[in-house]
Amino acid sequence: MMEDKKWDVVIVGGGPSGYTAAIYLSRATLSVLVLAGTKAGGQLMNTTEVENFPGFKDGVMGPDLMMTMEAQAKKFGAEVRYEDVTKVELIGETKRVWVGDEEVKAKAVIISTGASSKMLGLGEEKWMGKGVSTCAVCDAAFFKEKISAVVGGGDAAMEDALALAKYASEVYLIHRRDSLKASKIMQERVTANPKIKIIWKSEVVEVKGSEKLEGIKIKNVETGLTTDIVVDGLFLAIGHFPATELFKGQVDLDDKGFLKTGITNGDVKVWLEGYPTMTSVDGVFGCGDVVDFKYKQAITAAGMGCQAALDAEKYLTGKTASW
Repeated sequence: MMEDKKWDVVIVGGGPSGYTAAIYLSRATLSVLVLAGTKAGGQLMNTTEVENFPGFKDGVMGPDLMMTMEAQAKKFGAEVRYEDVTKVELIGETKRVWVGDEEVKAKAVIISTGASSKMLGLGEEKWMGKGVSTCAVCDAAFFKEKISAVVGGGDAAMEDALALAKYASEVYLIHRRDSLKASKIMQERVTANPKIKIIWKSEVVEVKGSEKLEGIKIKNVETGLTTDIVVDGLFLAIGHFPATELFKGQVDLDDKGFLKTGITNGDVKVWLEGYPTMTSVDGVFGCGDVVDFKYKQAITAAGMGCQAALDAEKYLTGKTASW
């Protein structure tokens, strides 16, 4: 019975950070259980070709990359279950994680539940990977000489618009207000780019398409007038929310809900003497987009998974992290 076993490490989440952590820990001959969830693989399961992950010179499909990482973790002995964690108790020497009514015990836990991009709520998810995207850095090259639109007004939206402008024939930047929230330098770069047209005081109210995205309808928030725009790509840059609801009251979170670890809380002592990926609870580590509010790339998530695994291994063997 699973309840009778105490795992060395239970990893909650199965994206690039979780699977990388599983590879390192299982290869170190520790017993590892990955509770990958019913949406195993994270955001890469909704992407098409990934061209910027090292080692794949011809690119790799997002789902294929995740399945390869999972298979590599299993090769070294990690067990993977596609079930959602429903409850946790992380304080104390033994960590307890529940899958439904089943209790799973562990000496250490790595949280790699990721983050989700905020959506418009217009059913646009059906065109994810078919014209709709939340990562221009990942997908801009697919829109060469095509028309794209970016929704948002912060630095992330500016970065997306500029990334797209390198390839697209035209980029619409759609923003609800009459001024941008982005930093001054990013605003200057966007307004100076002849390919980018800012549509002020407007919001997307409809997303259109059949097999792929074909266009959007926008509405002026002051006049109520609507306009149909033909676009090949729609990029959403309206923020992310980390999947940390399960961990509220268990570990410290920042004001946006991201996990606070030694990497992000500015604690120099943690860097010098402890474990940079550890959360506020001993034996509980965080990695990937559930911690990273800035870069949000598959490769940085995988790197953080490696860091969390190395920290967890040292923690379990009683060693102090050496830096």
